[in-house]
Amino acid sequence: MTIPIQQITLHHLSMELKQPFTTSFGTVENKDFYITEIDDGQGNRGFGESVAFTAPWYTEETLTTTGHMMRDFLIPILLNNSIKHPDDVSKLFTTIKRNNMAKSALEGAVWDLYAKREGQSLAEALGGTKSKIEAGIAIGMQSSIAELLHKIALSQENGYKRVKLKIKPGKDIDVLKEVRHHYPDLPIMVDANSAYTLEDTARLKELDAFQLLMMEQPLAHDDIVDHAKLQAEIDTPICLDESIHSLENAKKAIELGSCRVINIKPGRVGGLTVAKQIHDYCVEKGIAVWCGGMLEAGVGRAQNIALSSLEGFRFPGDNAGSDNYWKKDIILPKVVAHNGLITVPTDLGIGHAIDIEALAQFKVDEEIF
Repeated sequence: MTIPIQQITLHHLSMELKQPFTTSFGTVENKDFYITEIDDGQGNRGFGESVAFTAPWYTEETLTTTGHMMRDFLIPILLNNSIKHPDDVSKLFTTIKRNNMAKSALEGAVWDLYAKREGQSLAEALGGTKSKIEAGIAIGMQSSIAELLHKIALSQENGYKRVKLKIKPGKDIDVLKEVRHHYPDLPIMVDANSAYTLEDTARLKELDAFQLLMMEQPLAHDDIVDHAKLQAEIDTPICLDESIHSLENAKKAIELGSCRVINIKPGRVGGLTVAKQIHDYCVEKGIAVWCGGMLEAGVGRAQNIALSSLEGFRFPGDNAGSDNYWKKDIILPKVVAHNGLITVPTDLGIGHAIDIEALAQFKVDEEIF
């Protein structure tokens, strides 16, 4: 049975973060993004979320390019083809090169719609089995060590199971020394967002002393060769993020020994279907995976939670509660972490309703197709 698509709506929203989020490539204070809505004309609506920023910091995609690709290429493909399962969307979109965040924004809405039509939660539709997932938290670079320690203390009061710290040359070893002094047993990972090169190998090797869970994407955003060289020199597991855009990227990185962990972000790889394929392959090869975040609002966060319910996600993801990032989220109920655990929704689809008032409050524009 096909999934009927009567109407597709793009909601352009702008939301202010509760506090600025700083990484090695910049600071984000406001998040502009799209909520995609697909109506089957039979009383069911599926929702997705775009994750691209307004500038090409993380990948080449931006809010503007995402809108252009959805509006002019991807939406016409969905409206002019028959879809029986969300997996079909990835196949149809292969005619369009890259632009994975645009693809994911629409594919996520199809998955949500499909699950609702099938009478399933999104987690169930994906094959997830966990009833609860462990929540981690990402803390951006702070203006002082004291402020960073304060943020870590708050994360521990809220029970988060691990902390991810952003680092870059000059804000790494001394920072970790202080953090480890105050939190000798805290599960910590670090994320460099490609701030280092192989010339920094000796410096990165010093990080072995801090017993980190992993070091995420220390080298170039599109590299798997130099990461293999670095992994051979250091004990800390390397986690690849920006380098992995497809199942083939993951296969090659694993074959080369470029990493021991892969961060699976649906937006980066083109959607939940490819994310699940990468998960399945990594499980087969004994590579740990976890689900990273892109400062998602409620819809994207709910989809990440559903994905994280798959058995192979062995590390806590960046699935902190809504209140950690937003003064007001766009879903009801909001995502809540209790003692570092998030309950996987069992209601239909993403398991959350859209807060219509919040959607209207944050809306910049709307386009209907």
